[in-house]
Amino acid sequence: MLLMAGTAARAADASWGCQVLLCAASDNPSWHGVPYCVPPMQKLIAAMSLPGFSWPICKGGNAGKPGLERYEPCPAGWSATGDGSGSGNNSVASRGDANICKRNLGNCNSKAARELLRQTPAGVETERVYSGNSLGSCSLEQTQPRKLRDKPYYFDIPNNKGVKQRVWFALNK
Repeated sequence: MLLMAGTAARAADASWGCQVLLCAASDNPSWHGVPYCVPPMQKLIAAMSLPGFSWPICKGGNAGKPGLERYEPCPAGWSATGDGSGSGNNSVASRGDANICKRNLGNCNSKAARELLRQTPAGVETERVYSGNSLGSCSLEQTQPRKLRDKPYYFDIPNNKGVKQRVWFALNK
């Protein structure tokens, strides 16, 4: 118990950036369940909505600013893409903001494409795509929405051997 009191006192003396890093890394329970973590994380959430917000950094933690990936990865065989409502710039997929998973099943008349169609899960849309004027140039494309992550923010924190480990966290109140 004495050790825990000393650790809490040292944590309370840490910079705001180190408090945020320490609390974001708390997994079981998350920062919501650690009384020490609630004030610095709520301060962070409030500050993020202010103009000119700059993420508080913990220099000793060697983690820098966090990353943000709103969506879970697409299932195997699918690729992330935007929904087409953007500016036509495909860079959205590289930022992890692509909100659609897409796959091409191949030629509309192929046995493999028909078999995949039979195995299509609910929520998947299938579209015939024609290129040119020939019916033989028909391919089947499927799309489905990407699932949102429960914990979309992450830090890559180096362990005691210098190997970075990804720690996911949420910033909901």
